[in-house]
Amino acid sequence: MLSSSTTESGALPSFAQLPLYQQVAERLREQIFSRVLEPGSWIDEQKLAAEYGISRTPLREALKVLAVEGLVTMKVRRGAYVAEMSRTDVADVYHLLGLLESDAAGEAARRATEAELDELVALQEELERAADDRTRFFTLNEAFHMRLLAVAGNRWRQQLVTDLRKVMKLNRHHSLFKQGRLAESLQEHAALVQALRRRDADEAARLMKQHFGNGLEAASG
Repeated sequence: MLSSSTTESGALPSFAQLPLYQQVAERLREQIFSRVLEPGSWIDEQKLAAEYGISRTPLREALKVLAVEGLVTMKVRRGAYVAEMSRTDVADVYHLLGLLESDAAGEAARRATEAELDELVALQEELERAADDRTRFFTLNEAFHMRLLAVAGNRWRQQLVTDLRKVMKLNRHHSLFKQGRLAESLQEHAALVQALRRRDADEAARLMKQHFGNGLEAASG
């Protein structure tokens, strides 16, 4: 059962103190993002409840949470399905991320402390070292973007981006899978970091918007 899960050291995982339905929601997210539950697939509630060792009540509450996040689609008399992203969905999400994160990049250039800029530079350097490890690269890439958002401030913008990035993980054809796109993304990050270092807010915003534009082009190709 989820509530009795432990780490190798015997300590409960960080989410273990959450209500059961939130633990279930987190596990479902992991299975959706890892493609254990494929986009468009029907979610077998009875099977999952048995697998998790829980009743269907917390499972259904968890599915409602994921439906609000856009990761699950609830269909009347048919149950829950893992959401799918159309080309229009992908374009719309990239568009919004470009607007929100370019605004954040400009703000970060204006207000970041030297220590915060050093942290972003360090993350960028880690990204470059992780170019041959796709899983680590994706994790660090998201960490860079979310750290920049934190530096820029505005918790509402952070929340919107967090939700949009969850939905983006449904995209089967991630832009970084395209041949050569990962290297291009690294170059774009490097240019962005330089603009941040120069405190050039307009250029930082422009580069971030271009970064998402290029990502969308690769994802749509």
